Amino acid sequence: MTHWTEIVGADIAANARPVNISYSKGGFGATLVLLTTSARAPMLQMQVETIREKVNACYGYNAISRVRITQTAPTGFAEGQVAFAPAPKPEVKPDPVAQAKAADLAAGTKNDELRAALSALGENILKSSKGN
Repeated sequence: MTHWTEIVGADIAANARPVNISYSKGGFGATLVLLTTSARAPMLQMQVETIREKVNACYGYNAISRVRITQTAPTGFAEGQVAFAPAPKPEVKPDPVAQAKAADLAAGTKNDELRAALSALGENILKSSKGN
């Protein structure tokens, strides 16, 4: 759930935050607990099935069987008073060497969109392997 905004979309992420995933004893499927404000809870409740489908699509199987919405934090009332705007992503400067190498690797692809996607993927892999 570290990529909550990418999983459920910006509109849902702006209104809800995952606070817990718990598994029942001996049962298959977990319960996802979402924190929201009281004014937005009814609208979020109508989107529970969509949220469950999006999260399960991320896992690749039906990991989440129930979604529970809470209007306060699990540890107290003070923590429930939060803003739901996602944190801004840190600005990452592109590495020209990684960009060039990734573009070379994807150069044989004829489809422009696929070539751009492969190039971006290759650049991300090259950057992450460089840091390790």
